[in-house]
Amino acid sequence: MRSKVQSFRTPGGVTLGVEHFGDAEAPPVLLAGGPTMLSWPDALCEALARGGRHVVRYDLRDSGASTTVDPESPAYTLRDLAADAAALARGLDDRPAHLAGFGVGGMVAQVAALDHPDAFSALTLAATRPVAPGPVDDDLPDHDGPAMKRRFAVPMPDWSDRAAVAEFAAAGAEILGDDPAAARATAERVFDRTPSTEPAVQLANQLGMVFSKLDCAPRWRERLPELALPALVVHGRRNRFFPVGNAEALARDIPGARLLVLDEAATAIPAAAAEEVAAAMLTLEDA
Repeated sequence: MRSKVQSFRTPGGVTLGVEHFGDAEAPPVLLAGGPTMLSWPDALCEALARGGRHVVRYDLRDSGASTTVDPESPAYTLRDLAADAAALARGLDDRPAHLAGFGVGGMVAQVAALDHPDAFSALTLAATRPVAPGPVDDDLPDHDGPAMKRRFAVPMPDWSDRAAVAEFAAAGAEILGDDPAAARATAERVFDRTPSTEPAVQLANQLGMVFSKLDCAPRWRERLPELALPALVVHGRRNRFFPVGNAEALARDIPGARLLVLDEAATAIPAAAAEEVAAAMLTLEDA
């Protein structure tokens, strides 16, 4: 069973766009967008629901159906996004939720699990790294230089033109090693859900650019050994944006974390890998 996108209002007055899959009485799995909920493929949400979970994916602030104010000058911090995740988890169920974050949502999830440990029972981190946007630690591989040069050489589209935005996404996906057709389809869905064609709003939805403007201090990587919940790190071996060494470092930093490397994946979770990822997440919860 899948719901229409609904609204959840946090105690702080923030509206989060959420979508439910499965039985609302089942144990909850909360999927934080990166930045939109569509970072998590339908096939993965459905596989988790078939596995007996209440799956809820949601948009971060300034994306999708969540509160959008001023993506160029966000008045909130990474800690506020972490608090959103905890508020949503507590509002969904009396039981702690399995929290999963994709990309920048994975950074949100790390901080949420550290700052609000009572709200979460397990942690899955996909296509992310243990530091905020900006200079990386010496042991973490940075973005693939040649790929980034090619990616940034692609001209920005007319953000009011749905076809141009989709083509821009497809071109970027091909450079980064993802499926261009899948990226095009996702970009079209994101475009249709975006509340405005204003460039800053589209950038926040399509590229997550608002995240680079957030206050992400203080660092949290040194706190990762404090985590005492089951953890899974999922990463594409062909990821050129966050090379796989970032996932290996995350798995080392979190006690007992399991690392699942998807050999045929890059920055996105392919629909073909949905069952494998879902099975790993369900096994983690049952451990």
